[in-house]
Amino acid sequence: MNALDIASALSVKTGAEHIASVRDGRAVYLDGARVPDVSQHKAYRNAIASSGMLYDYQSAPENIERMTFDIGNGRRVNRAWQLPASYGDLVERRKALVEWAELTCGFIGRSPDHVASSVAGQIMGIEVFERHDPKRAAAFRDWFDYARRSDLFLTYVINNVQGDRSKAFGDQGDGAEDMVARIVDEDSSGITIRGAKLFATSAIMANEIFVGSGQPLKPGEEHLAFACALPMNAKGMKLLSRKSFEEHAISEYDSPLAYRYDENDALVFFDDVKVPWDRVFVYRDTDMCRAQLHDTPAHVYQNYQAQMRLSVKLRFLVGLARNVAEIIGTINFPPVRDVLGKLASQASLIEGMVYGMEASGTQQGAYFLPNRHMLYAAQVQSQEMYPQIVAAIRELAGGALLMLPSSVHDFANADLSRIIASTQISPAMTGQDRVKALKLAWDAVGSEFASRHLQYEMFYAGAQFVTRGHSFRTYDWDRAVGMSRNIVSGYRAEDFFNQPT
Repeated sequence: MNALDIASALSVKTGAEHIASVRDGRAVYLDGARVPDVSQHKAYRNAIASSGMLYDYQSAPENIERMTFDIGNGRRVNRAWQLPASYGDLVERRKALVEWAELTCGFIGRSPDHVASSVAGQIMGIEVFERHDPKRAAAFRDWFDYARRSDLFLTYVINNVQGDRSKAFGDQGDGAEDMVARIVDEDSSGITIRGAKLFATSAIMANEIFVGSGQPLKPGEEHLAFACALPMNAKGMKLLSRKSFEEHAISEYDSPLAYRYDENDALVFFDDVKVPWDRVFVYRDTDMCRAQLHDTPAHVYQNYQAQMRLSVKLRFLVGLARNVAEIIGTINFPPVRDVLGKLASQASLIEGMVYGMEASGTQQGAYFLPNRHMLYAAQVQSQEMYPQIVAAIRELAGGALLMLPSSVHDFANADLSRIIASTQISPAMTGQDRVKALKLAWDAVGSEFASRHLQYEMFYAGAQFVTRGHSFRTYDWDRAVGMSRNIVSGYRAEDFFNQPT
């Protein structure tokens, strides 16, 4: 029995099943035209194949037990859907998610386990939905059960279009009526939404999209206050793709990361999209939009997953930094080792904080949750750290990244190949391998693809003042300030008035 047959017998989602599922007629637009089949288009096919690879990995017989768990009736799904009841469960789940991240070196930021982690956190706090509206709670519970049983690749859009940041979403002026997705109609069968949402990262290769609001809403904006889920081929839903870096990658040799892992980002426009009531989870409640993510463990679990993935990505980048030093022959220079030592400590700091989130986690009801403050502290550090590590690699490489051949096709010309061999000298490898390794480095830190990742890691969790605000709100200030208060509370100025000098 081959791997596919075994996976089928055990009812585990495979890569072939996932790739087939995205051929659903979704409305994706690129360069002014609708894409007929994203799984075959040169702008997306390799990234979609990479997402399929994740499911093939989890369904391989030797990986099934580690990567999936049984939800009943012989159905096994990825451990991202697991609701940890103990510290041991949390660790087991994390190990599986780290294995997935290692397959892409952390470069698929919104892999299937990210939004699955968010909705798993929401279901852990289902009582928040119950207080809002029992019918909406039932709708969310039923959808979660369906999404988990189907092992869906979910994405989400929980940010509103920026517009004029000096004004509220509802005060943008003439011509901006459709800037932000809102409820424009409702009847006995559901609500109708119109307008846009950001950022639909990985939407091109996802199965369904969760629509909500991660930004504060105020009274009077109830028409913006909803949450729902839709299949990617929902009638009237349009995905406006950004430029595809994959499409412009000459070859895997020249752009090995962009060629495989360009998860894409898209603006979603809801052109009078009908959402049935059984897919509506929040309805015209501005505070519930906040509570859905922050009063449940959703925000913790989604960002906990992001820090796991980032720890893998930082490990990759630090390894890349050492490779660069070995390639150009500076590995034994004391200043270079000093830089590498600092980079290694930075990567280890985030990895250690992930372990710390778990070790200092708490039992809340039936579920075990990572330490919220430790999570936000890691976010603050990693937002500052990522651009520092990228800059350090660029400095270690120097001009080496600027003297690379134009493309792999240069090696097909015998004369050019001879020149490359005589000029791309390395103490560690051949000239051709040197070029290949440095092109990987450029794709990670210097290319347009790399620039997008720099921006993503700096802002996917919000601006720095947002993550620092989370850190401020969740720190145990009473314990910290209490130490100094305990010291000064033990004496008074009057106690020293009559003491001999």
